Amino acid sequence: MEENKDRPSGPPAPKGNPGKPLPGVEALVRGIKNGDTSALARGITLMESTQEKDVEKGYNLVEQCLPLGKNSIRVGVTGVPGVGKSTFIEALGTLVTGLGIRVAVLAIDPSSSLSKGSIMGDKTRMPALARNPNAFIRPSPAGENLGGVARKTREAMILCEAAGFDLILIETVGVGQSETAVHSMVDFFLLLQLAGAGDELQGIKRGIMEMADAIVINKADTDNLQKAGEARAAYERAMQLYPPKENGWIPKVLSCSSLEQQGIDAVWELIRDYIRRYRANGYLSSKRQEQNQYWFKQSMESQLKRHFYASRTAQEQLGPLMEKVARNELSPFRAAALLLKGYERELK
Repeated sequence: MEENKDRPSGPPAPKGNPGKPLPGVEALVRGIKNGDTSALARGITLMESTQEKDVEKGYNLVEQCLPLGKNSIRVGVTGVPGVGKSTFIEALGTLVTGLGIRVAVLAIDPSSSLSKGSIMGDKTRMPALARNPNAFIRPSPAGENLGGVARKTREAMILCEAAGFDLILIETVGVGQSETAVHSMVDFFLLLQLAGAGDELQGIKRGIMEMADAIVINKADTDNLQKAGEARAAYERAMQLYPPKENGWIPKVLSCSSLEQQGIDAVWELIRDYIRRYRANGYLSSKRQEQNQYWFKQSMESQLKRHFYASRTAQEQLGPLMEKVARNELSPFRAAALLLKGYERELK
């Protein structure tokens, strides 16, 4: 993907009407193909729906959008709460849209334990990018999903690519859960860190460090430059202890100030260099194929789980068994075995 200042930006994303019935699949596909962000938003809403009448439509929508997708760059951005993920994404998005690059942000919000909905809104956290006609932002509640990604993030990404977006940014919750989920769907995995928050290497999971293609020390502002430099040096030393990745890439450590727009261009150049190198040797193509297979397995597990809990056996026996487990009258293992045996008999 090359920068193109003459590429049309497309219409700004309208607010839409949540109460309005969703258009049919064919109409949504036409709209998405034409870069209509209203159709894109409605398509994601349909695809995220768990209502039985919408599930098959969602499958059809994604399948028709798959061959329409352009060869975009997929970047995952993670880091602990307060590290400045949203501010960083807004700064990066503002930079690249200025180069004529269309950006879609799938911002995964923490979920309310009561309503299961998003706690924070995209326009609150990324006000400038939300008004940018070259950008599309979609917040989704993470729910109970591990990895800080929403249940349908992969499918939403496919729809965004079909709508012509060049760069897909996935912002994770970053609450210490396994980040394998987001790593399994992106080309480049970026870990944001803070300087001056005590021992920078304490509490950082080895697995996340190993998955990161780059570590960026954020908030390297005027009053924090020395601490940011010290943190960068500490991470550079730590990364030397890790072997190179399977593709030979050695993760880089950078620093930036999202608020002051300092160092953001260097981060973007690093991402572009990585993409150029590994597209040229075929690594990214191979990686995407592996990710599709992983997606297939996850989809199978998700559907099996949904079908199981919708079964007559689960509806009739789950409650009583849960009560027995709660009263220590039955072990969880025995209860699960009994429930599965009942489900197997129902399938015969």
